[in-house]
Amino acid sequence: MFDSLSDKLQIAFDGLKGQGKLTEKDVERAAREIRLALLEADVNFKVVKEFVEKVKTRALGSEVLESLTPAQQFIKIVNEELTSLMGSASTKLTFSPRPPTVIMMVGLQGSGKTTACGKLANFLIAQGKSPAMVAGDVYRPAAIDQLKTLGAQLGVPVYDEGDKADPVDIAKHGVAWAQEKGRDVLIVDTAGRLHIDEKLMEELVRIRNTVKPHNVLLVLDAMTGQDAVNVALQFQERVQFDGVILTKMDGDARGGAALSVRAVTGKPVKFASAGEKLDNFEYFHPDRVASRILGMGDVLSLIEKAEQTIDEKKARELEQRLRKATFTFDDFLDQIQQVRKMGSISSLLGMIPGIPSHKLKGLQVDDKAFDRIQAVISSMTAEERSHPDIINGSRRRRIAAGSGTDIHTINQLLTQFKQVQKMMKQLGSGRVPKNPFQMFGNPS
Repeated sequence: MFDSLSDKLQIAFDGLKGQGKLTEKDVERAAREIRLALLEADVNFKVVKEFVEKVKTRALGSEVLESLTPAQQFIKIVNEELTSLMGSASTKLTFSPRPPTVIMMVGLQGSGKTTACGKLANFLIAQGKSPAMVAGDVYRPAAIDQLKTLGAQLGVPVYDEGDKADPVDIAKHGVAWAQEKGRDVLIVDTAGRLHIDEKLMEELVRIRNTVKPHNVLLVLDAMTGQDAVNVALQFQERVQFDGVILTKMDGDARGGAALSVRAVTGKPVKFASAGEKLDNFEYFHPDRVASRILGMGDVLSLIEKAEQTIDEKKARELEQRLRKATFTFDDFLDQIQQVRKMGSISSLLGMIPGIPSHKLKGLQVDDKAFDRIQAVISSMTAEERSHPDIINGSRRRRIAAGSGTDIHTINQLLTQFKQVQKMMKQLGSGRVPKNPFQMFGNPS
């Protein structure tokens, strides 16, 4: 996400790097390129104009022009202004001291609203909550079934009265049902339309006035850019939402919606959804998003993903083996499996500082390649996994046949494993290799 915008901003910064001193002309040129980059990213025109003026005003001061590292100071200003534009700090949900906390989900049809209900429920479970959901979309075919399927996957109860009942009554009865069930959060799915109309807005206002939700979240498709912002303005005028969930962030290379919605509506983006899996859902952190846009990585999100997925006990066991300079194919496979739980390799590399998005474009990281690695290792005997040096020609042919691969794949994996083993021994002895990424070839 944001690849297109990130690339264009890097071009703007490249013209400043390496210069010991910047002139007003240099700043004007960089500001002009930033303006074009943001407009091409489908950011709202008024937002772009105000943003660029703020950057220019600060950059033309002594903070940049008299700095020993003017290019770095200029990028720092852009980073701070981007963060401010999106809301400075992440905003959390409001939870009621008297459960259930009611969260009303609104949005147009096709924005991913019902799926977002399931993702939010999954997110809340991880936070220690016991959510329930209400199927209030009685107009879209299969909407009720979709929500019930998501609920079954998550073990989350879903309240519904079929597709003939009044959505306002469904929501009202759903709150009483959640209280009886002892659920502490209730997510109310509501109807959407292909476009905004008076009937939709009236119904949403009636639901809001009846159940008095603690949070009203507008679900927007990030890929629709300024259209999403126009939709947000109309919902804000009538329904008065509290925050935004941006869906399909992984398909948005520009970033217009993410950068415009708060500045235009005054309401923050609370959550971002990138990917089809139920766990592809997280709080929106403006400072982290700004850093990723500017190619600075996102170390905090990377650490959080690691903390959520990596088994501490296995990590301690691996540390002990590293100290003894033993690292086997079983360890190798275990590390691959734990890393894959964190997401795609490409998305993880994008969080590492110093790896620009344009370099990731040329890097073909085939996640399916790791399925082949797993198949190869699974075709080895326990002795071969512990002592790969015994894998001779006949053993390689047997492993290739058992894993559905070929001798070339086996040879390549053995070579890569030796590189990883060497690096792990260096880590175990306290010696960090000069290039820790040298082991990442393109497994195929």
